[in-house]
Amino acid sequence: MLYEAIARPVLFRLDRGDPEAAHDRTMAWLVRASRRPHLLELLRSVYAVEVPPTTVFGLSFPSLVGLAPGLDKDGLALPAWQALGFGFLEVGTVTRFDQPGNPKRRLFRLPASEAVINRMGFVNRGAEALARQLAGLQAAGGLRVPLGISIGKSAVTPISEAVEDYVASLRLLYGYGDYFVVNVSSPNTAGLRSLQGRDELSDLLAQLRAEIATLAGCAVAKPLLVKVAPDLSDGAVADAIEVCLKHEIAGIVATNTTIRRDGIDPRDAGQAVEAGGLSGRPLARRARAVVAFIHRETGGRLPIIGVGGIAAPSDALRLLDAGASLVQILTGLIYHGPALVRRINRAVRAAARSG
Repeated sequence: MLYEAIARPVLFRLDRGDPEAAHDRTMAWLVRASRRPHLLELLRSVYAVEVPPTTVFGLSFPSLVGLAPGLDKDGLALPAWQALGFGFLEVGTVTRFDQPGNPKRRLFRLPASEAVINRMGFVNRGAEALARQLAGLQAAGGLRVPLGISIGKSAVTPISEAVEDYVASLRLLYGYGDYFVVNVSSPNTAGLRSLQGRDELSDLLAQLRAEIATLAGCAVAKPLLVKVAPDLSDGAVADAIEVCLKHEIAGIVATNTTIRRDGIDPRDAGQAVEAGGLSGRPLARRARAVVAFIHRETGGRLPIIGVGGIAAPSDALRLLDAGASLVQILTGLIYHGPALVRRINRAVRAAARSG
């Protein structure tokens, strides 16, 4: 409530209509906090909630609530995110080559809808820079929660060379992530979503799995997941499921942002015309439907990370009830602050005790 009443209005006002400036300001503060043990301890004392751990695709998660990729693409403030009570963190989406992303302005708030439109275009410093950042984190003691790394195609790489682009990023980062997500569903990189087709996805996953087998050697292979778009038809999702099962993919992330504009409050009509992927509350129903479809089609055999439209604990619980094993939040943090993580964890703990 303090965030919504005081911090959010101040932050929104200071950015002078540029949400990306607010993001950069928040990240700068979190980076500083990550270097100060006393601040991290203060954050933990306020936001951390002890909940029963759970095991999903062979990893132990201290809580079911994770940070979705996009807020900390380059892994610069991971200790601070951990202190805010997240049970796992996902960085990226990272690409083989560093890239500035699409021209600004490229991030837009739809406050009446509690939504965001972004066409950032995988802004990141590249896989080598992320590897160096995570190597430093490991040397400093690492994290107590699982770390996922979302990988995507570089904008400069032709779609015909996408497979090697993904493989190169995986090779650079394999030693630093606990699991990896193949992002073929962002609407903001030209041609990327074509990789969700049955044959294209099968070829990509086959080569990534082969690379993981080589990198793992005699050790247990690290989990590989696929992130799907909410705009796919049920038939296309079923095709993706079939390919994932064929290649023994560890799980599916459902869903990415949407190019649809369903559920937008009329007061946001001016901003809703902007191109890009929509996230936030309007995505909740579709994300839940995709999660339920995947869970039903696989008989629960394929773990799902549910993401999309979580603005309250009830949204997270509905995703879990639909079949998700874990949930991630991003846009909800913008509108409700880090207390949302605490509230969801408390709701999950209460539901576990009553169940």
